[in-house]
Amino acid sequence: MEKIILNISGMHCASCASNIEGALKRLPGVFSARVNFATEKAYLEFEPQKLKPADLITTVKKSGYQAFLPGVSPDREKEIRDREVRGLKRKFILSITLSTLLMYIAMGPCVGLGVHKAIMDNMALIQFLLASGVLICGYQFFARGFLTLVRIHRANMDTLVALGVGSAYLYSLFVSINIWLGNKSLGMSNLYYEVAAFLLTFVLLGKYLEALTKRKTSQSIKRLWNLRPKTAIVMRQGQEVEIPVEELLVGDMVVVKPGQRIPVDGKITEGYSSVDESMITGESIPVEKALNDKVIGGSINKYGTFKFKATKVGKDTTLAQIIKLVEEAQGSKAPIQELADKVAAIFVPTVLIIAFASFFIWILLGKGFVFALTTFIAVLIIACPCSLGLATPTAVMVGTGKAAENGIIIKNAASLQIAAEIDKIIFDKTGTLTEGKPKLTDIVSYIGNEDEVLMLAASLEKPSGHVLSDALVEAAKEKGIFLKPMQQFETISGKGVVGKIEEGQTILAGNRRLMQERAIDLKIAAGDLDRLEEQGKTIILVAKEDKLMGLVAVRDTVKKLSRTLIAKLKGMGKDVIMITGDNKRTALAIAKEIGIQKVLAEVLPKDKLGEIKKLQNDGFKVAFVGDGINDAPALSGADLGIAIGSGTDIAIESGDIILIKDDLADVATAIELSGYAMRKIKQNLFWAFFYNMIGIPIAAGILYPFNGLLLNPMVAGAAMAFSSVSVVLNSLLMNSYKPSV
Repeated sequence: MEKIILNISGMHCASCASNIEGALKRLPGVFSARVNFATEKAYLEFEPQKLKPADLITTVKKSGYQAFLPGVSPDREKEIRDREVRGLKRKFILSITLSTLLMYIAMGPCVGLGVHKAIMDNMALIQFLLASGVLICGYQFFARGFLTLVRIHRANMDTLVALGVGSAYLYSLFVSINIWLGNKSLGMSNLYYEVAAFLLTFVLLGKYLEALTKRKTSQSIKRLWNLRPKTAIVMRQGQEVEIPVEELLVGDMVVVKPGQRIPVDGKITEGYSSVDESMITGESIPVEKALNDKVIGGSINKYGTFKFKATKVGKDTTLAQIIKLVEEAQGSKAPIQELADKVAAIFVPTVLIIAFASFFIWILLGKGFVFALTTFIAVLIIACPCSLGLATPTAVMVGTGKAAENGIIIKNAASLQIAAEIDKIIFDKTGTLTEGKPKLTDIVSYIGNEDEVLMLAASLEKPSGHVLSDALVEAAKEKGIFLKPMQQFETISGKGVVGKIEEGQTILAGNRRLMQERAIDLKIAAGDLDRLEEQGKTIILVAKEDKLMGLVAVRDTVKKLSRTLIAKLKGMGKDVIMITGDNKRTALAIAKEIGIQKVLAEVLPKDKLGEIKKLQNDGFKVAFVGDGINDAPALSGADLGIAIGSGTDIAIESGDIILIKDDLADVATAIELSGYAMRKIKQNLFWAFFYNMIGIPIAAGILYPFNGLLLNPMVAGAAMAFSSVSVVLNSLLMNSYKPSV
């Protein structure tokens, strides 16, 4: 399967997106097709052996819309969008001018305004010409409305507009022809040109305002793209040469001067500086960078000049990956959107049925053709599938974009929704709630030689690569202790390590369970174990053959904001749990320090997922926060996996939400922002459903028998114009969000 994103132009409502989606899905070789009305993009998976991108573009064009490949630059895409906005603006200005003039001519004499005799004598012709000018401005509604009917046998909002406006225009033309032929049964009072003109003008106004507001919802992507410098200074044969950033290769030596943006990812080889990474990570404080430190493309060099070796270029850079993830998230669909999609699929046919039904019912009730035509037009015009189509995706776009600005990548809309529904949050201890950089605190020897206990523990732990091994090896190095090579080395997951030294003696280093399994007597260590574990320290017991030699204790530092984060999450009504492989006494000591009451201790890495499943089986929505390679199954198995960005690549790949900077406060921010976005989605959907459920029956004349209220089609046009705009504006309110932690 090959994935591709197509940019679509010309969509006017959710039905348009549904029609394009249906046409693409019918192509042989298309595995999945998802068209997003708000982002104006199609997300496709297809078999390249059966189809080419050109075939997909042709299918979209046959449906009455335009499509182009994503290869165009963001600047070019912006130019296309801006041209569309400018075109709508010109059409609206021309149509409102012609409509106002038409209204003055048609209604002026009725309210005592003077109209020249020559105009009065040719009233039908002048109104016809002015109304025709307005229809020419909105010709695309007629072209697309009927093209979709002819080509794919499906109606959309353009069809509703074409029928509503066309009915008023054609009826007026019929009256005009009768007047020109001298038929006195129909007069000037039967002309509805101004209705047709103003209806189309309001539709154009709505589309213009919608285009303006929709453009603002994708500002986060544009801001991220703008972080990429266009050129880079590289070393070529000992000389500094400026080249386009697209020509950079892995291994190139890049020079960055004060005030310049770093073009790609790399590692510093010479010099030092302070780098502003706020637009990438959301971290406001500049980060000091020196030899061998990593730098991120798109960040800003503050003062020093340095050289770095390019390690990631093009689509592999951190910035490119962030943009890709945010784009995919903004194009995804939340589960809550399913109802809106189902309604949108039958919306236009249902509206057409209601419009025709109201027309014939009023005719049968004897209210006359003009009365029935008025209700017919009002129903077609007031109906707005756009608001349904925009309700969810606009909020998703703004929400995921706002998250990216704060250094949080929400991978898809489903994750955004689930984050707002989470009941329990499980935190892995090491590297998540703690720094993951433990220090040796105690050495206890039962053989009278502390250095030998440390030597054995460090020698055995060194090849394990465990997070505790660095602390032991570093402590041995500081004491000048020579480490012995180990043979037949074996890691026993969640328990410790076993190996043999040169003398052939078996050495064990691990927790109580390992010692108990190997029948090592721990009575001598009982008091030390209790004392050190109550201090929140992790104990590594050391044994040679069947004798306990001693123990070493290490302590990991709790992250600064851990306690604040836990308090914040509890205030949000979330149940917080800590999970760790440490023994219960040590785990409880750490948990108490940061304010967590519920602890799952002595849990092997392979059993973390099992603990999550237990909670899920009890009906809870569970989030897991972790950073290590052994967290990947838990991150994938939880309802929501939150990966710390400083963690391993496999953990980040498994997570649904990625925290780019190593800041625990972002866990609360991600959940808080998701809840805010979901409230906006629900408000949008409520308004969209409420508007259409109330507006359409009123337009059909349901209130007329009770209070004589009959909706003027022009009022219906104005309501339709502003309904979808109000939904987008409500979503844009999220741009004012600021994290509370």
